[in-house]
Amino acid sequence: MRSPAVSLILETVFDVAGKQAVRARLNEEMTRPTFWDNQEKAQQIISQLKPLNALLEPFESMQAAALDLGALAELAEEEPSLEAELEAELGKIEQNLGSFETRAMLSGPQDTSNAYIKIQAGTGGTDACDWAQMLLRMYTRWCERHGYKVELVDELKNDEAGIRSATIHLMGDYAYGYLQSETGVHRLVRISPFDSNARRQTSFAAVDVTPDIEGTIEIDIRDDELRRETFRSGGPGGQHQNKTESGVRYTHLPTGIAAESRNERSQHKNAAVALALLKSKLYKIEEQKRQAEVEKQYDEKGEVAWGYQIRNYVMQPYTMVKDVRTDVQTSQVQNVLDGELDPFMEAYLRQKAEREHKKRTG
Repeated sequence: MRSPAVSLILETVFDVAGKQAVRARLNEEMTRPTFWDNQEKAQQIISQLKPLNALLEPFESMQAAALDLGALAELAEEEPSLEAELEAELGKIEQNLGSFETRAMLSGPQDTSNAYIKIQAGTGGTDACDWAQMLLRMYTRWCERHGYKVELVDELKNDEAGIRSATIHLMGDYAYGYLQSETGVHRLVRISPFDSNARRQTSFAAVDVTPDIEGTIEIDIRDDELRRETFRSGGPGGQHQNKTESGVRYTHLPTGIAAESRNERSQHKNAAVALALLKSKLYKIEEQKRQAEVEKQYDEKGEVAWGYQIRNYVMQPYTMVKDVRTDVQTSQVQNVLDGELDPFMEAYLRQKAEREHKKRTG
């Protein structure tokens, strides 16, 4: 029996016909004799095709299995000895549907993209900087669990401990789709390791997740809308980075949005990374504007609002991690900090799918 959640995903979110049409178009482009003339464009097409196949191929396989199951059910009506085989095959399909459910919920225009995560220490002094460092480790461990590549784009260390801010680039299929759930304010409650009186401390850190849109969407930024600044990076890399202005910061003057990179030794590379990150942020702002209109129309508030507290991590006087949006919670705080984030991500995606369903059905 198909669960209501799986039915919702397959029937209202997963646009099979649309994705099959896109795949057919991309496959047709790959057969053209001139396909490899433009290497960059060819790689973009291949990168778009890979996640489509990863989604459509298991779906089509399940479709075929369902037809076989129907035929087996008809035979079992005439031959009761086949009922055990029918039950076993039904169990396999249910299991495959369960594992497919999360992937099918990733239907947004940028869900297949790589992602940037920026972590910013909030109120709480050194404890907040240490908390930001813990979050950086948490997301790095999640990426390791899922085989994603992680590159440190920018890091500003705190003098005493932890980091004031950091930006990482995550590369892998559906990186943004999964990690979009993490945007917001994360709150930690624990006995402060920096307090000689061992008092309980509440710390905050903001997490912003943006899609890597480079090569997939064209964001038009005029030269007169940009301000470029260079600075001494002060980061790891020895004397070269500290003595030369290799760090680059771009500011988009109409919006005031800024992005910077300091971890590459080359100023040219830092400039390219900072510009790509700026485009990603501008795309996210446009997405938020569109989302705000949807939330206003359907009376949904705060899903992706800046500064919205999304999750509490309590280590004393008890242990609990609770997502305030979905009510998913666990007492295994250390496991979460070691990268076990999937239950929180899946609940968020399911909630988002239900909102999409509400929007479609009115």
